[in-house]
Amino acid sequence: MLVLCTSLPLHAEETSVDDARDALSKKDDDADSAKALEEVFQASEKSYTLLKKGERTLTYGFDYSLVRDTQIETFRTGQNVYSVLSQSEAQHTFTNSFTFDYGVWDNLTFSVRLPFVAKYDTERDLNVYSLGDISASLRWQPWASTRGRPVTTLFATLGLPTGESPYDINSENDLSTGNGYYSLGVGANMSYVIDPVVLFGSVGYTYNMPVHDIHQMRGGRILQDVEPGDTINFSMGFAYALSYDVSLATSYQMAYTTKPTYKFGDVNLEGTEQTSSIMNFSLGLRTSPDYIVNVNAGFGMTEDSPDVLLGLSVPLDIKGLKAQ
Repeated sequence: MLVLCTSLPLHAEETSVDDARDALSKKDDDADSAKALEEVFQASEKSYTLLKKGERTLTYGFDYSLVRDTQIETFRTGQNVYSVLSQSEAQHTFTNSFTFDYGVWDNLTFSVRLPFVAKYDTERDLNVYSLGDISASLRWQPWASTRGRPVTTLFATLGLPTGESPYDINSENDLSTGNGYYSLGVGANMSYVIDPVVLFGSVGYTYNMPVHDIHQMRGGRILQDVEPGDTINFSMGFAYALSYDVSLATSYQMAYTTKPTYKFGDVNLEGTEQTSSIMNFSLGLRTSPDYIVNVNAGFGMTEDSPDVLLGLSVPLDIKGLKAQ
């Protein structure tokens, strides 16, 4: 609100003062940095976006990740004799995904993500092209947004093992494009606008369901069942509006997965717990009044994290997709 300070003659009419105040006050459709920042933030952080009832959006995403690792397997070659096999990996993963969002209600949004994965291992000269794991989610905003107060969104996510499972392939000659198990996650997101900055954070828990009747040869033994372990994750960061058309965002993401359990016949072996830690940077560019393109780059901070992350998110405009 712009306040006008002036001296008016005593005989000035009161209606003229009201007209001046109305003319100088900010209208709802005026450019506003906080509003622009929220739009850019919602475009770059899809988990916080809620659509109006009946609205539909389709987003194309491209992601690249590089993982360099050395796998060590220990297996029995004789009575009480074990051999150790060390194998280097350099996996390049390219993911093309389409995410469809639908506003069930004004405060409830349904989403489904369809990924197509191309993976290359340059150390072992392996490659695979396949559908990845499809996921569906619901995001619910229990309280209406109020200026000056944080916005809270609750979510639930279901992961489907539609990609190439690591438990259905020959691990020495093939690559997987999925996790191989169902997963169910719940959590909460929060964001708070302090013009021209948005602070955001999230916390979640994912239950990874056991896999049975695998019958896969590993280290000279038959793997029968796997309990993948559960995952606890959180993230935090901020987005900053440089202008109405440009914004920057920085986020930190961390995920901790408990020890998995592998069943070989009557022997159960525990794997190692994993901790993934990622720093991510995003640039949002408004290409038109209704569309924002996001480019992001990140890097892993632990041995269990990808070494390099690159991404692109572009909204798609398909005739007949939006509600009339």
